[in-house]
Amino acid sequence: MGEKMADYAQPLKIHYRKPKRQGDKPEATLEIAASSAHCSLLIMQKGVLLEKINHIFGDQWVTDIKFSHVPANVVEKRKKKAAGLTEEEKNSLSQMLEMVEDPAIKERLEKMGAAFFQDIKTTQE
Repeated sequence: MGEKMADYAQPLKIHYRKPKRQGDKPEATLEIAASSAHCSLLIMQKGVLLEKINHIFGDQWVTDIKFSHVPANVVEKRKKKAAGLTEEEKNSLSQMLEMVEDPAIKERLEKMGAAFFQDIKTTQE
């Protein structure tokens, strides 16, 4: 979302919907937490955010963004990035993703898993 937006908004989760018919693309809705004032600003930039996100993920994978209003003091400022993953974390992540066949989805999940491990490290510090 960019350095500036990351200070006041953070992704909560992705709601993934499998295609109803064979041949259709899967859809995902990204849920973002921000204060009410910031949600109002983000709603006006929703189209640009979707464009940036899908530029990274490709193929219009994220089809919608839902904004969750939280009290202003709940969204923490972004913390410094932790060091890279340990070998144990890399192996654990690799084992979790063994059954994923699609290389594009596997790559995205690896990035998300690495971010998850790093987030755990920063919250423990």
